[in-house]
Amino acid sequence: MGKHIIYYLGYLWILILLSSCANKKDIVDPEQPPITELDATGLVYTSPSFIFWDKDITLQFDFSKGNGALKGNSAELYLHAGLIANSGGDWQHVPTDWNRNDNAYKLQFVSTGKYRFMFNPATFFKRSNGTGFGQIALLVRNADGSLVQRNRDGSDLFLPLAGEHGAIRFLSPVAQPTSPLLAEDNYRVGDLLTLKVQGSQAGTMTLWDNGVQIALEDNVSLLEKKLSLQVDGLHEIEARLQSNGKVVSSKMQLLAQAKPAIAALPAGVNPNGVTIDRTKKQLSFALTAPLKKNVYLLGDFNSYKATSAYAMSQTPDGKTWWITLSDLDFTKPYTYQFLIDGQQYIADPYAELVLDPQNDAALGTNIASLPAYPQGGRGIVAVLDLVAKPYPWKVSSFVKPAAGDLLIYELLVRDFVKQHQYATLKDSLSYLKRLGVNAVELMPVQESEGNSTWGYNPSFHRALDKYYGSKNDFKAYIDACHENGIAVILDVVFNHAFGQSPMVQLYAENANVSSDNPWFNTIARHPFNVGFDFNHESAYTQTFVKDMLSYWLKEYKIDGFRFDLSKGFTQKNSGTSETDLSAWNAYDASRIAILKQYQQHIHNLDPTCYVILEHLGGEQEEMELAQSGMLLWNNMNAVFNEAAMGWNSNNGSDLGRLFASSHGMSQPAFVSYMESHDEQRLLFKCLNYGNASGNYSVKNLNIALARMEQAALFLLTAPGPKMIWQFGEYGYDISIDENGRTGEKPILWDYLKQDKRKQLFEVYAALTRFKIKNSIFRDGKLVESGMKEAMKYFLLEKEGQQVGVLGNFGVETTDFALPQALRTVWQNNFTGNTLDWTKQTKVSLQPGEYLLVSKTKLNK
Repeated sequence: MGKHIIYYLGYLWILILLSSCANKKDIVDPEQPPITELDATGLVYTSPSFIFWDKDITLQFDFSKGNGALKGNSAELYLHAGLIANSGGDWQHVPTDWNRNDNAYKLQFVSTGKYRFMFNPATFFKRSNGTGFGQIALLVRNADGSLVQRNRDGSDLFLPLAGEHGAIRFLSPVAQPTSPLLAEDNYRVGDLLTLKVQGSQAGTMTLWDNGVQIALEDNVSLLEKKLSLQVDGLHEIEARLQSNGKVVSSKMQLLAQAKPAIAALPAGVNPNGVTIDRTKKQLSFALTAPLKKNVYLLGDFNSYKATSAYAMSQTPDGKTWWITLSDLDFTKPYTYQFLIDGQQYIADPYAELVLDPQNDAALGTNIASLPAYPQGGRGIVAVLDLVAKPYPWKVSSFVKPAAGDLLIYELLVRDFVKQHQYATLKDSLSYLKRLGVNAVELMPVQESEGNSTWGYNPSFHRALDKYYGSKNDFKAYIDACHENGIAVILDVVFNHAFGQSPMVQLYAENANVSSDNPWFNTIARHPFNVGFDFNHESAYTQTFVKDMLSYWLKEYKIDGFRFDLSKGFTQKNSGTSETDLSAWNAYDASRIAILKQYQQHIHNLDPTCYVILEHLGGEQEEMELAQSGMLLWNNMNAVFNEAAMGWNSNNGSDLGRLFASSHGMSQPAFVSYMESHDEQRLLFKCLNYGNASGNYSVKNLNIALARMEQAALFLLTAPGPKMIWQFGEYGYDISIDENGRTGEKPILWDYLKQDKRKQLFEVYAALTRFKIKNSIFRDGKLVESGMKEAMKYFLLEKEGQQVGVLGNFGVETTDFALPQALRTVWQNNFTGNTLDWTKQTKVSLQPGEYLLVSKTKLNK
């Protein structure tokens, strides 16, 4: 009896198993021979072959593929994953935290540069089913997120989910995990290609090349076909599996490249960007890309398909690719990009506007007027607006303030007005007029990586960042500045570019630029570099920089440029260590020549344009740059902080470098400042680290604000151009490290409702009027000074006028021994009183007290 029961139970178990198989459509037919999986190849290899929602899966990564960011890695790496809907779109249901190194998302080390990750999608994403989702999106990062593994074209990794009706995949050729799939190798016209596809179950399998069926077999789960690539351009290979009345498919794109046509660039066509000929109704596209084998133009006009009609010609010198189109509609905008060697999709480096599928969605209504992101585009695409209305300039010619009279207000649009829009920024001009500045210096407004940034991570140097508004909005702001007598200085970043830059991507290798990149160094030539370091001795870089400068001058009527990190324009390899700067500071004749070349280019277009350098270099070099007419940033933050806080020992608060003579010069050529975007706020330092004596404490807000008045007096009355960092005029006291160094800072306009802060603003406004209306503050002669001790003073003289500036930066009352030159009759320009010091040998000043005196009253 026992045997019969055992047989019966065994028979019943077989029936249950067969029934389960019959109802489970995604299980391979048991009558088919087992499929032997290929050895792991490509960037991501899956085992088993297909990803089912409720099945365990192992992903094996080869990080030598794709962008190679993690090539040769053996450190801890972490997965970042989400789901993509069947209809496409952004990541959804992301269980991983980019900022947390959770063991649940850590990859398993296999060997150098190779890792694996095992998971069950249902468990991983904490969802009972994957209905509605067609792909898993992946990124892999190192522990601090500084290195991120992506596809070769910079896109996220995408792996298809097998649906309820099964799936089909390509075994050959090997594909990158892009969406849609992109073949990993390049092909030439005439190549014989092996196509091999695998189904999750048996059925009718077919292969298609650009919509033409090339293979069919019934009742199989493997299909192989030889394909001779006879037609140049894009081949969209589709594999279909029909089983149980349902069809599933997978597509892969590959390019068969023919030898390019060799032809000289037509007369009148720019060697980069788009040349518009409205008379002939022609558009010419050009791209600098030496050493590349093929370039195709993709866009709305060809549904982003690479065909022979859009293969670009190559100039005889091999440097430039170009094509002229005559059949486009000039009454609408277009989007476009370039396909390089069948693998890289890049936007035009000379684009004036770009669409970024990763970041634009967060801009909300600010991009309502832009074209929709194109179907078929990959990554960032350029926008060519053929219907934009030209801006009607109100001020056709603007007379700039003299360089020595410059009172520059540095601002970051993002942190100055809540709406971070040019239209709102324009409304703030009345505030700047009351303050009395005559120039604004805008932190970079070119397209950078992400939306909310400082702008020093540029990716498109010619495109205006959409985060702040449109081209015409920006022009309207500049126009309004000029109407109000305010010059506009643009902060430009030509020391480096970041990874979204097409010029970086064109010659990328293992998350770095390759040695054949015409614009960038593979290794930075100096300390403090970020991003990818431009090689300014390269003729390609020099052409690019000049083209960018010309564009901003001509298109936007910019009045001046502030060159970020100009000391980095060097090819003398001083290393990247930040501990020894002597080699970097050493005189570099090449760097001088490069900067002079850029200055000459600017002045050929506008002789009055300001050229300001963030150089902070050796005095010999700065003197030569100044003698050529350039202005240089003069960072006085450290000493002003010490003085304001009341720490004056060991010359730590020496303000002497406010004067040209301390730099070995006769005329001021320095834009001196006590705060900038890069420095800690004076008031923050005072409130947290201020000195004290008895009842007098610099940590007291009202006392600290009064000391801000004193600091402003010494800064703004020393001869030469000056700069104020936004909101210093009312005592902004939020740390530079609030929300991260470059993170958004609170906008505190309500501070002006506080009496002491409003008083500080009024002192600033009085000082700016004095500076602009009295030429002694432009280039007055320094008669004598004492700027090292707590009691500081200086005396200026010009054309019979004399001005004395005195202040007690200590925390105790000081009896100041009057120098002979100050023992005369003075006018106090803040109180209006007369001060007769002819018979005095000393003056007593309270801590924080200051005086601005003159022989005759100053104009105000």
